[in-house]
Amino acid sequence: MPADTTPLTPSTTTLDWIARLIGVDTTSRDSNLPLIDVVADEIRANGVEPTLIPNAEGTKANLLATFPAADGSTTGGIVLSGHTDVVPVDGQRWSSDPFTSEVRGDRLYGRGACDMKSFVGAVVAKLPQLAAEPLREPVHLAFSYDEEVGCVGVIPLVDEIVRRGLRPRACIVGEPTSMRVIRGHKSITLIRVAFHGLAAHSSLTPQGVNAIEHAAQLVRFVRSTADRFRADGPFDEFFDVPFTTATVNEISGGIAVNTVPAECALSFEFRSVAGVDVDEMIDVFRTEVRRIETEMQAENPGARVEMSVAASTPGLDTAPDAEVIRHVTKWGGEESPAKVTYGTEAGLFQRAGIPTVVCGPGDIAQAHTADEFVELDQIARCEALLDNLVDDLRS
Repeated sequence: MPADTTPLTPSTTTLDWIARLIGVDTTSRDSNLPLIDVVADEIRANGVEPTLIPNAEGTKANLLATFPAADGSTTGGIVLSGHTDVVPVDGQRWSSDPFTSEVRGDRLYGRGACDMKSFVGAVVAKLPQLAAEPLREPVHLAFSYDEEVGCVGVIPLVDEIVRRGLRPRACIVGEPTSMRVIRGHKSITLIRVAFHGLAAHSSLTPQGVNAIEHAAQLVRFVRSTADRFRADGPFDEFFDVPFTTATVNEISGGIAVNTVPAECALSFEFRSVAGVDVDEMIDVFRTEVRRIETEMQAENPGARVEMSVAASTPGLDTAPDAEVIRHVTKWGGEESPAKVTYGTEAGLFQRAGIPTVVCGPGDIAQAHTADEFVELDQIARCEALLDNLVDDLRS
């Protein structure tokens, strides 16, 4: 008998929650508190008091909530993790209001529909079930801010999980993977460099220090480093791009065509496979920056170069035979040997000693795009995974 290929349909409750979350503009440059407040109220309505972990300015917050086991214990159990922020829609041409959820055909459209409010909405829709079932072990909700600007918000959230001694035995980060169980991704390191030279009239170039020309040396160094990784590795065949990459993605400088530029700033990133020591690579780039600075100061002692690590997110490298992979596959995640080149918060949970995988509804190709969407079948498959998880944890 042929397998049933009829697309699954998500529940009205889940679709309503996804629509509510999409309706709250949580672009990373703005506050996520209106969304956090809505979710916190729903958690309280189901008998659990969440913990909010604000940023230094009090404009954003993480949310941590534990639905305890039937015996009242809060240690062990499963973390369901998602970020609440989304990327901007500036300059994108949308066919509908990006902050109004809209179902067209077999797809749900809206900013965050794929990345990653469908997962968060599906989790929130299951709160009454989590509260009602006598659980054998707890379920922890971990919703963060500022993932899209370097996974900076989740750091104090993971620290709070460790501080409380919750010791979860597994974590699912619900980023879009088309419901594949992903066990690995690269680390991401973002570096900013500012070159401070000396302005002069372009007819008197020896009197100036050209910040753009010296920045260009670093651009070439980043490219040559990337070329070496591409040629020599180390390699990991489970990635689509099986080597460490490095690229300069932003640069600005100069004020006029006839003025030696005193200022130039650039940003570059490198995404590493597990065989590369991130700290060692940062030192390699810092050494080159210092070399360039010495050259600039030979032209004028007042010249200088400033380098800072703007963000550094660890990679994920869960063992292929890890228990968390077996469980999430049993609950409904699709078994896959693949690793992904994009970064998530999963590496931070793993670094804290929590076995972690990435598994969520939607295709990463739709993330950050105009007319971002998630297929309804993907949401329904996510619902089924959550149902199976709760069933498995029932006392």
